[in-house]
Amino acid sequence: MAGPMKSQWDFGELFPVEQTRKVLSVTELTWEIRRVLEKHVGLIWVTGEITNLRVQGSGHIYFTLKDAGAQLSCVLFRGELQVDSALLQDGRKVVLGGDITVYELRGQYQLRVTTVELQGLGALQAAFEKLKLKLKAEGLFATERKRPLPRFPQRIGLVTSPTGAAIRDVLHVVKRRNPGLELILAPCRVQGDGAALEIAAAIRLLNDFHKRQQGGLDLILVTRGGGSLEDLWAFNEERVARAIFESALPVVSAVGHEIDFTISDFVADVRAATPSAAAEVLTEGVFSSCQFVSEATARLGQLARQQMADKQYVLNQAGLRLGRLHPRRRFNEWLQRLDDLQTTLSRCAQQGVRRQRLAWRNLSDRLGRLRPAFVLKQRREVLDQAGQRLREQVRHRLRETQQRLDALQIRLRLLGPEQVLARGYSITMDTASGRVLRAAAEARQGQTLRTRLAQGEIVSRVDTNDEERRRKSYE
Repeated sequence: MAGPMKSQWDFGELFPVEQTRKVLSVTELTWEIRRVLEKHVGLIWVTGEITNLRVQGSGHIYFTLKDAGAQLSCVLFRGELQVDSALLQDGRKVVLGGDITVYELRGQYQLRVTTVELQGLGALQAAFEKLKLKLKAEGLFATERKRPLPRFPQRIGLVTSPTGAAIRDVLHVVKRRNPGLELILAPCRVQGDGAALEIAAAIRLLNDFHKRQQGGLDLILVTRGGGSLEDLWAFNEERVARAIFESALPVVSAVGHEIDFTISDFVADVRAATPSAAAEVLTEGVFSSCQFVSEATARLGQLARQQMADKQYVLNQAGLRLGRLHPRRRFNEWLQRLDDLQTTLSRCAQQGVRRQRLAWRNLSDRLGRLRPAFVLKQRREVLDQAGQRLREQVRHRLRETQQRLDALQIRLRLLGPEQVLARGYSITMDTASGRVLRAAAEARQGQTLRTRLAQGEIVSRVDTNDEERRRKSYE
């Protein structure tokens, strides 16, 4: 039988009765997540690229480790003394070891770093740079301690592998350029674990041999062929650098190819780009001397022929100068010079006569044109014309001046006070001072006034009643 019908207002299915539940605070949830991470993840190793590196005043270092898909917050606390913080740089790929934890104030998980390693070749390069700075600070690379190589070495010590390509290159060059050079080989490994120890021991062994043997050695060549940074790493070890520095003999370092540089290159007295180049440097003195001797015969013959040619040229030039300076030739040249001077003198005399004749004619013509009577007549005519022009100009100026004077008189009459007085106006003045009165208020009691009319003048005196009426009228 069907159950009871539900009302349309029954919302029980939409709003079920609240069941018992556990509500955590944010702090409790964050702490729980931290506990789970530290328990189940713990110490891990992670690789990536450093970014957003910042060093706080407290000495703690904060940065982000990222790859193509994600990023991780990291912190290196100041107390982690076993970690070299100089390895941390933006953009550098590293391998980090540490514990995963949660920074509860932000609710952010992070890696607390306890170990830092450079990834791949970066670690070797960093170690190289670190050792380089250290040895440079100690003065192992100082230029002033570099010793010159002997020009004609007779016996050199060779530190290299007896089976490598470097020794074959050195022997080939020495055989070709200086077969008499004696090589004392101190064999050693030049690659792998323990190679650096063997290289340093070989350098010290050759120094001991130099002290025991009469004549000893002239220098030491440390060499090997090219390779990767890992292959050449034995020559970047500190023990090899210090063995080279402590060597009583000059040391030539020729490790790798031309682009390769090792710590031994910086410490050695001379660095060669390749083993073959080192052998050429060591044999250059003898090779150059032998080449000079072998070429001396041909050079002497060439110099003798050059001297003979020079002397023959000097003799020919002397013969030519003697021919030019023979007395008969000089006498003939003087006679020819005399003929030229006579011809020039005759031509100059004729030209002088012609110039003087032309000048005489010009003076005669000028004298004819400048007779006194003729000149006086011309000057008189000029004087008469000038006097006539002067008189005309004076009359013209007088007429112009008279016309201007008449015009000024007319203007003066028009602007004079007589014209104003003729129209019925008058001028009242103080009799004592002659000052013109322009207002009735300027008159004073008892003041004598003189009034000028168009015809004649009137003298009057100011009284009290008149002054009051005048003031009222003025007001």
